[in-house]
Amino acid sequence: MFSFMGVGFSGFAANQNYGVCSPSKPGLDDLPENCIASILKYLDPPEICKLAQLNKTFRGASWADFVWESKLPTDHKFLVDKVLHGNPENLPKKEIYARLCRPNSFDHGTKEVWLDKSSGKIFMLISSKALRITGIDDRRYWNYLPTEESRFHTIAYLKKNWWVEILGELEFEFPPGKYSLFFRLQLGKASKRFARRVCNLDQVHGWDIKPVRFQLSTISNGTGDQHAVVLSHGCYLRETGKWIHYQVGDFVVDHDDQNRNTPTKIKFSMDQIDCTHTKGGLCVDSVFICPTEFGERLK
Repeated sequence: MFSFMGVGFSGFAANQNYGVCSPSKPGLDDLPENCIASILKYLDPPEICKLAQLNKTFRGASWADFVWESKLPTDHKFLVDKVLHGNPENLPKKEIYARLCRPNSFDHGTKEVWLDKSSGKIFMLISSKALRITGIDDRRYWNYLPTEESRFHTIAYLKKNWWVEILGELEFEFPPGKYSLFFRLQLGKASKRFARRVCNLDQVHGWDIKPVRFQLSTISNGTGDQHAVVLSHGCYLRETGKWIHYQVGDFVVDHDDQNRNTPTKIKFSMDQIDCTHTKGGLCVDSVFICPTEFGERLK
């Protein structure tokens, strides 16, 4: 309904030269700004920004706080305190929304969080440096490598080891919804040669003998009770030379009125600890958390 109205406004503005009309005919500038804002509230952010270009009345209506309050996540105050500096609560809600749609780093630059511009839903990346990797301090087994292929410009690279274990924990106020968690991994070490991407597979071995085990568990709603089902499954790492998102599992955040601002605690891991054979040639970039409907595109 409102999209149709938006189209109608666009056509009307085009015919009337953006609201400049003869004195005998009403134009878009004659509409009350609060009335326009009440309509914009029901549109998606990209549609609001397009309609704001019609004239100054629509532009003013597009800055109404109650319009953007409805687009921000229910936990946006936690998010603002976590990743924005200064005194952002004094900013217009539209400006807060715009800032949260940019990648915002926190925890010493080891994590990033941002909102999807269209839906306002939360996405998060966790760097390999925020994970507990067994043996990471021993350069015989692991190295941190600089790369342009990571948002964090660094990846963890396994040369060779018998015991592979990577653990992560997170406590965050996610808005209600269903989320998916992925490890972003690659078999093989990529580099540039004559301006072309090449991937060295010399050290890739051991991943086709036994599967990697992924695990995910959550504690939420302030009850202190861990979910009855801890997600766990095995997966062989077979594809080489490209980054793959391996799904660990899904989790649901379902706040009631009493626990609306309670953070969700997440524990996740991947391991291959069969010491009968060595494993090597694995690149670990990050952990990715997104709404499940977006995660379907990564599978």
